[in-house]
Amino acid sequence: MHSATLLLALGSGLLASAWPLPTTFPLEDGFPNPTPDQLAQIEQQAFGTLSNSTPPANITSDSLDSFRLIAFNEIFETLFFDQLLRNMTDGIDGYEIPDDWDSEFLIRQINATVAQEQLHALTANGALQHFGADPIQPCTKYNFPVSSLYEAIDFAATFTSVVLGTLQDVIVTFAQTPEQAGFTGAIASVIGQEGEQEGWYRVLLGKIPNELPFLTRSTRELAFSILQNFVDPASCPNIGDIQLKTLTPLTLLNPPNATDSTIYLSVATTNLNSTAPLNAVYINQQNVPVVVPTTNSTQDDQTVFAAEFPYVAHELNGLTLILLTDSEGPFASAEDATAASNIGPAIAIIN
Repeated sequence: MHSATLLLALGSGLLASAWPLPTTFPLEDGFPNPTPDQLAQIEQQAFGTLSNSTPPANITSDSLDSFRLIAFNEIFETLFFDQLLRNMTDGIDGYEIPDDWDSEFLIRQINATVAQEQLHALTANGALQHFGADPIQPCTKYNFPVSSLYEAIDFAATFTSVVLGTLQDVIVTFAQTPEQAGFTGAIASVIGQEGEQEGWYRVLLGKIPNELPFLTRSTRELAFSILQNFVDPASCPNIGDIQLKTLTPLTLLNPPNATDSTIYLSVATTNLNSTAPLNAVYINQQNVPVVVPTTNSTQDDQTVFAAEFPYVAHELNGLTLILLTDSEGPFASAEDATAASNIGPAIAIIN
């Protein structure tokens, strides 16, 4: 599966798992509920420990949802990298490490990443429990749209880009309430750690590590919508605790290149609740969202929307999140665009 095909899968919501190994929780190291001895081993593998700093005295319901989303995502990432490590070390077909890659170094890196993602998840669930909320439980059915090492690294780079944008939104949410500001430092440290990972994956893919001067902003709702493409929500015991909007899946049929072009976006016709004209919204970098009109045609059970992708005028490099909305905008921020949209996001990555 090449990068363009992977991006199609990211928006489709119709993914079949390509992992050859079944996984059940708990993992061998006890995650997500390790014993003290198992936690000490995870920390050693991660090259660091859970924070022992004192959390703020109270928390809002909205901030609880931020921690729920973080835990949901970090459990997903833990499983993905744990399975990737197994596939690499067990000689699974398609996961052979190329001769020009340093195999020992790559295995060390993924091994550390598994443990670091576990600590991220344990931190988020620990915060929930500290404030009397239930921790997020793992799902039992995850679907990863990859069948080779290269596709897995490409997938990791893509979802890490979304994480880097989403944690910006989490920090802003915490900072809006003075007593919640104490959470922001920890989240900023995770942004840095995820950025280290992202740069490494980009290098492995033959790209420069530094994607953009200012990374694309995402929102919690967009990340939550994307994540649900990779799980069976019915298999997630308490996904309903995450009180964030879920948007209708949107598929990008022809990922754009570094030029002006027309893109095509597909939505299940049964998911369209209005005949009103829809506009495409492009969220890219730290700029105000770009809004362009669409035209559409129905093909079997899918409705396809055509929209101009104004790459040149807006330097639409890096991660672009694409939404459909019946509003003409303008939108001042990614949050405003998300609030006005019920379809998306599709994902495009240039450079």
